[in-house]
Amino acid sequence: MSTAGTAPRRPATPGTATPGTPGTAGTPGTGPVRIGALGTSSIAARRVLPTAVATPEVDLVAVAGRSARKTAGFAERFGCAAETDFTALLARPDIEAVYISTPTALHHVWARRALLAGKHVLVEKPIGVNAHEARELADLAEARGLVLRENFMFLHHPQHTYAADLFRQGRLGRVTTLQAAFCIPPLPADDIRYTPGMGGGALLDVGVYPLRAAQLLLGTGLRVLSAVLRVREEDGLDLSGQALLASPDGVLAEATFGFEHAYASTYTLWGDRARLTVPRAFTPPPAFQPVLVLEEQDHEERFTLPAADQLRGCLTSFAAAVRRGDAGSGAAEAAARESAVAGMELVDAVQKEAVRVPVSQDAGREERNRPAVTVPSN
Repeated sequence: MSTAGTAPRRPATPGTATPGTPGTAGTPGTGPVRIGALGTSSIAARRVLPTAVATPEVDLVAVAGRSARKTAGFAERFGCAAETDFTALLARPDIEAVYISTPTALHHVWARRALLAGKHVLVEKPIGVNAHEARELADLAEARGLVLRENFMFLHHPQHTYAADLFRQGRLGRVTTLQAAFCIPPLPADDIRYTPGMGGGALLDVGVYPLRAAQLLLGTGLRVLSAVLRVREEDGLDLSGQALLASPDGVLAEATFGFEHAYASTYTLWGDRARLTVPRAFTPPPAFQPVLVLEEQDHEERFTLPAADQLRGCLTSFAAAVRRGDAGSGAAEAAARESAVAGMELVDAVQKEAVRVPVSQDAGREERNRPAVTVPSN
């Protein structure tokens, strides 16, 4: 993983083109997919852009942000052009695709504008704040023959394929329960995720992970049976929560999430013969070797898997989809769009079913003013 001060993978003068022929919607090009970054977020700086400049399948052409100074710093660090604003970046003919890392409440508006500008879109999770926004973007991407992906990195880590294979091979017996959790300690007081109007709250930030894990492992047709959210009394922002879901064949899934916990990023599949735990499910660093734990009544087995960079997997998969040129009609892209919409339908259902437990204003202030705790990056 690159860090601040690390040189980009190719010496680049801002705005200078590199070899490759950009494609148009529905027409594959050649060479790396030329991308622009909308937003100068923490996740862009820490993870996505350092990985992008080290990934041969993509070429970072330009970045745009709200602050000219910060944008210039990004451009210098990552060897690309600094655009004056988002609209100017979307107007560049040498950009085929955009990566969007604005605040969550702005994902929909800028993804829509990018699609209308003929750009493929990789947008930070979640794709919007509700299923209506997700459906509108999915329909627009399909109609215009453009790739639309959420940056759910964990979906591209091979440890989940390994876990699913053990499940389907019957090693766990008849599976009845999935328990999944993504929880982090309280955030700094000024963190944007504490701002309701910008798409803040634990459900949209970390709750979407266990919900997507349930989709990945249990398939389509999940129903939200019940939910509870701990919310700030002063403004209703959700700080943590739990949801109970059921699959069409009766497997129960328990999703736990929040900003009020010691760190946890895990899921367990539980059957009548064994249970399988993935201890670092959502945010394993690129050099981390996952260890999956299979527990039977009188036996424990550990599967140590090779390290994998799930973000690079996400970027290369996105680039390959762009180069295939079948986003409007291809089955893989249709599945990706429908998964994104289904994920937001689960979020809407949790919001609808949730019993809200108020947290007093004083308690909320105490939590927000605690010293920040560093947690693993996603």
